[in-house]
Amino acid sequence: MEKIALIADSTCDLPEELINKYNVNILPLKVIYTDREYTDRVDITPQYLYDNLKTEIPKTSLPSMKDMDDLFERLKKEGYTHAIAICISSGLSGTYNSLKLVSENHPEIISTIFDSKSISFGVVPTIVECGDLIAKGEKYDSIVSKLPSMQKKVSAYFMVDTLEYLKKGGRIGKVSGTIGELLHIKPIISINEEGIYYTYAKIRGKKQALSKFLSIIKDELDKQKCGLWVAHGGASEEGKNIYNTLSTYNNLTSIGFGEVGPVVGVHTGPGFIAISVKRED
Repeated sequence: MEKIALIADSTCDLPEELINKYNVNILPLKVIYTDREYTDRVDITPQYLYDNLKTEIPKTSLPSMKDMDDLFERLKKEGYTHAIAICISSGLSGTYNSLKLVSENHPEIISTIFDSKSISFGVVPTIVECGDLIAKGEKYDSIVSKLPSMQKKVSAYFMVDTLEYLKKGGRIGKVSGTIGELLHIKPIISINEEGIYYTYAKIRGKKQALSKFLSIIKDELDKQKCGLWVAHGGASEEGKNIYNTLSTYNNLTSIGFGEVGPVVGVHTGPGFIAISVKRED
């Protein structure tokens, strides 16, 4: 009899009610200041992070090998035979590679470590679909075979107030920006097939960028039915306004809203908006 565990890392920013609904095992990353360390989404809030950014931009690190090892030991005790882990893009973090190594030390649990090639709410639709299939009693091999096509149905788009934090954290990828900041150019960022950030569109001024952001989503919805997820980092009012606007669009099957956690916030800074689009079959 198969018993399948679902694993994700804390950068997926999965809302609490979905963690509970699908019994997702979350591996938290770390937020590291020069004199103290916090566990993502456990003992540090996004607000604390943003309030302290002027004093220090902390570093982030992946879940410890011990945390990963302990998780597999616990799953074994709880009688799990299989595990599916959906991780932050390997192009943005070493979490995927580390978890793959640790899983190989636990051959008694048959595991798939899946590179989502995305981050934050760009990962949520895949976790939710996977959770639904596990809940329905679908077999492990069948679910694993569907993971690549699940992920291909999802696109994620991001807006940052400034590129400063992506640059400082070394996560700038293929986003060009230095001169643009002087000209008030706001890039709309997406993630390419290698799971690395790139500039999807460049718009001058915040207002125009926002309008372009919404029209990108509308174009997706004009083509087919989609589910949307909206996330903000230190921009709750703006996030809510975008959520309310998108809620009126046609062809919308579902829409979710949430906040990104401290680790994602370190790299984006405040004023961050993310929208993920899941194209329905």
